Amino acid sequence: MSGEHGEPVEILLAEDNPGDVTLTRKALERGNISNNLHVVNDGVEAVAFLRQEGEYADEPRPDLVLLDLNMPRKDGRDVLETIKEDDDLRRIPVVVMTSSEAEEDIVQSYDLHANAYLTKPIDFDGFLDVVQRIEDFWLTVVRMPPE
Repeated sequence: MSGEHGEPVEILLAEDNPGDVTLTRKALERGNISNNLHVVNDGVEAVAFLRQEGEYADEPRPDLVLLDLNMPRKDGRDVLETIKEDDDLRRIPVVVMTSSEAEEDIVQSYDLHANAYLTKPIDFDGFLDVVQRIEDFWLTVVRMPPE
């Protein structure tokens, strides 16, 4: 994983809401871990980024994916399934960050092997806190296998 030897951690944010992108970026800037945040706006772009296809051919492999469930063209559930069924991608941790509190979405996300499911807080401070906790846990506490 990046970040262990001073390189920035590569984070892919798959999110179509510009406000949530801005909040996530601000929260990560306030954090203690050097990171590069890459943003895609829909599930088709997310899969292309992960597979380094087309315009994403030179992009780095993410160390962590923050995934919204409700995106255009290919929703987050389909993206999650694609990641976890791909031998080259399945070890990348995927944190579902969505506004849905529906039990069905939670169960389905874990059935598709999400590493975590978080409901986005509505208020600014709560949102920043959640993103910083994700950063602290997934990029500091958890030990991941090599690529």
